[in-house]
Amino acid sequence: MEKNIFCKRQTTMSTFLIFFFLMIVGVSQNQVIGQNGNWTAPASADKMKNPYKGIEKSTLAGKQLYGQFCAICHGKKGKGDGVAGMALKPRPSNFTKDIVQKQTDGAIYWKMTEGKAPMAAYKETLTEKQRWQLVNFIRSLD
Repeated sequence: MEKNIFCKRQTTMSTFLIFFFLMIVGVSQNQVIGQNGNWTAPASADKMKNPYKGIEKSTLAGKQLYGQFCAICHGKKGKGDGVAGMALKPRPSNFTKDIVQKQTDGAIYWKMTEGKAPMAAYKETLTEKQRWQLVNFIRSLD
């Protein structure tokens, strides 16, 4: 009896993982077809000011959040090489590159707030303060 329960759980878990993988691949394929070059934040985002800029405690809090929410796709060092990001198209951004680091804090904040498949939107998941903390941590990556 115990062996049957184990087999059923294993089969259910396998089915879930296969479904999850196919869902990611499906989103990824649709994103590639609809991809029109670089992802640009609106000009209004560039005018946003980071109220926590230069505050070390904010950057440290951002590091904690990054480990929880971002590293799985963007990698531990922000190079876009996270385990979950390998199957995504477009691939996750490399935060250490100039194309990211030259963006304004407001543009980075706006992108993580709004999201764009396969990038999740964090408007409902993270507070404004937490999103700014993440911006501060992303700025510390090189």
